Amino acid sequence: MRLRSLGVALAATAALTALPALHSPAFAADAPLSQGRTATASSQESDGTSAAKGVDGDTGTRWSSAATDDQWFQVDLGATATVNRVVLNWESAYGKDYKIQISANGTSWTDLKSVTGGDGGLDTLDVSGQGRYVRMQGVHRATQWGYSLWEFQVFGATGTTQPAACGTANAAQGKAATASSTENAGTPASAAFDGDNGTRWASAAADPQWVRVDLGSTQDLCKIDLNWEAAYGKDFQIQASADGTNWNTLKTVTGATGGNASYDVSGQGRYVRIYGTARGTGYGYSLWEVAVHTTGGGSSGPIQGGGDLGPNVIVVDPSTPNLQQKFDSVFAQQESNQFGSGRYQFLLKPGTYNGINAQLGFYTSISGLGLNPDDTQINGDITVDAGWFNGNATQNFWRSAENLAIRPSNGTDRWAVAQAAPFRRIHVQGGLNLAPNGFGWASGGYIADSRIDGTVGPYSQQQWYTRDSSVGGWTNGVWNMTFSGVEGAPATNFDSGPYTTLDNTPVSREKPFLYLDGNTYKVFVPAKRNNARGVSWPANAGTSLPLDQFYVVKPGATAATINAALAQGLNLLFTPGVYHLDRAIEVNRANTVVLGLGLATIVPDNGVDAMHVADVDGVRLAGFLIDAGSANSDTLLRIGAPGSTADHSANPTTMQDVFVRVGGAGPGLATNSVVVNSNNVIIDHTWLWRADHGAGVGWDTNRADYGLRVNGNDVLATGLFVEHFNKYDVYWAGERGRTIFFQNEKAYDVPNSAAITHDGIVGYAAYKVADTVNTHEAWGLGSYCNFTSDSTIVQAHGFQVPVKSGVKLHDILVISLGGKGQYAHVVNNTGAPTSGTDTVPSKVTQFP
Repeated sequence: MRLRSLGVALAATAALTALPALHSPAFAADAPLSQGRTATASSQESDGTSAAKGVDGDTGTRWSSAATDDQWFQVDLGATATVNRVVLNWESAYGKDYKIQISANGTSWTDLKSVTGGDGGLDTLDVSGQGRYVRMQGVHRATQWGYSLWEFQVFGATGTTQPAACGTANAAQGKAATASSTENAGTPASAAFDGDNGTRWASAAADPQWVRVDLGSTQDLCKIDLNWEAAYGKDFQIQASADGTNWNTLKTVTGATGGNASYDVSGQGRYVRIYGTARGTGYGYSLWEVAVHTTGGGSSGPIQGGGDLGPNVIVVDPSTPNLQQKFDSVFAQQESNQFGSGRYQFLLKPGTYNGINAQLGFYTSISGLGLNPDDTQINGDITVDAGWFNGNATQNFWRSAENLAIRPSNGTDRWAVAQAAPFRRIHVQGGLNLAPNGFGWASGGYIADSRIDGTVGPYSQQQWYTRDSSVGGWTNGVWNMTFSGVEGAPATNFDSGPYTTLDNTPVSREKPFLYLDGNTYKVFVPAKRNNARGVSWPANAGTSLPLDQFYVVKPGATAATINAALAQGLNLLFTPGVYHLDRAIEVNRANTVVLGLGLATIVPDNGVDAMHVADVDGVRLAGFLIDAGSANSDTLLRIGAPGSTADHSANPTTMQDVFVRVGGAGPGLATNSVVVNSNNVIIDHTWLWRADHGAGVGWDTNRADYGLRVNGNDVLATGLFVEHFNKYDVYWAGERGRTIFFQNEKAYDVPNSAAITHDGIVGYAAYKVADTVNTHEAWGLGSYCNFTSDSTIVQAHGFQVPVKSGVKLHDILVISLGGKGQYAHVVNNTGAPTSGTDTVPSKVTQFP
């Protein structure tokens, strides 16, 4: 118990004389969401000043902390709430500088309000945010004592669902346990979690020491019970972690006296650790038992892999009745449904399909279920055209075809697409027309691992990238046609034409795909190829994974369950649908496959990130769309934690047909779309798009500063489409990066030159290589401007790179679309300016 000066004591006594004999509950015009909820804190001064006293509605009881600046008080509202006001009723030991923060998961925090120079008493703070957890994070105390609150009140609105009660079962009993040390073979870590009060864990006689348990899946944690042997911990922390590496402190205990003790906590994690910092005796730490209690928020018990593919997967065979009608029905719904919620996947069992025309609208995918494309034969067509948009194909986004053979009814199939519409692993037994009927505008596109026996006719296509394929011929190109590893590709002629051709692709690995082995679903995971040329099939090097090794994610699944499945060792197969997340998906295991069907869409809510991938070998991300939520996310997709250093050259992580959208379907905000921190990552076909049309579109309404940021070394991008970001579309800071094909439009809605002027430069480069980089190489890059808000803007350049012998750009261009703004140069201060309204490229074939 602290001793205060006489003056402070007299002031406190005077204040108490004004209070009634019985303390009344705290109240406000509307009931606080926080009252009676679970509260936790970084520390407490004594047993009589616990965190619970700060939310009990009694202004005569209080929470108080240890006497240091970095202390916090946190309340779990029990459910996500919209918070509009926080009221702090300070005791005389108040916070001079502090922050009010909010979190969806109790781990990642967002500042709602920063207070500096506070004077104690009653602080009423208007705030705005959504989350389940609200925290006062102390920065500087106003007195020599700690922080002390009579009441901490949170106001706003939440749903009617009541939080689950703290369970009585011990979620840790019998689970795998480890420790920093053991005293001897008879005191293992497992003994603290075996449910037997006659066995114990004991550590070496040193500080610090720890014991931890793996709960097997992510859980909502509410209470920890410790039963100390005589060698107890005096000071320790109770911590939780999602991955066993990064730890979040749930409770800091100082001055403990051993025996049996229970601690209310609030947070989530798969791993729980007791981390001792000061022993109470000359011996080590010794615990008879540790019990972990959870609410219903986490997933308990094993999650089953496999099962059905959900309501939006349509599996057919050649004998399916009314098959054409099934295709037509989905197309009628999806033809112009650019920002709707419908998602569909057609899966065609092996066999021959006669007289079919599968027209594909938005968010519709068609795939064969054979191990090879020729196992599923369509004597007919798979068609994408642009009748819905008056023959303009520049918005034919978000659809795909994969793993089948087509014998077109008139000899040539039509695939008139724009971005995010991959054509993979297809055998076209005829020609392929990439333009819409009438040869209207088109802005694609991507082909990989495909064989086109006849001629490919791009006609009006502005740009296209083709990888590791075979073509019978290629008729033309408009601005930028790039090939790598393509048999039959035209020769490079970029000085006078549109072609850039590399004989091989340096490193590639095809996208995983679903197939049938007899009647059993499996996912084939192709192997990495070096210096590839031509298709990967029918040799099919790789491995097959049975579907029961996948958690089949269906609409309504929660992030907690998804993360629990990952923690259990399952892969993910997202069925078509839109998935709202209240926390990031955490992919921490090497070789995990995350595969989407039918453009499955992930939406992070309340400002959380959508997905984090650990710095591990061989993760495969493929076939899904991340759609930014209305609250700003820092990073929608992060591959590798900051500072990642591991070498993954033998088994890289791949990101294939993973798309990002910020705005369009509604307001969206994200500072970074994709950040790659791991080394050796392969980015194979992505479209990162800050929307220029649709709902929730405006310079600040759907603000997104960066499209792709690369910090890892030896990263390769093949088929990189990045458009309309507020600052750099691509910022590359890793060494030895390579890009084969890049397509970009600068943001249309730049209000004026001042809005994009930085460092004396007008405009952020579409593709920026950091000044610190010594080695970088790229081929076939194009950037276009269309400054519809201010056509007088002259962007300094499309590309900005350090002038070093190891930094090389091949075949790059900039274009002014109809004279809506201009470029002064192509790269740095090199290259002729664009001019006029004729949409003529300005090119540089080699830099430097």
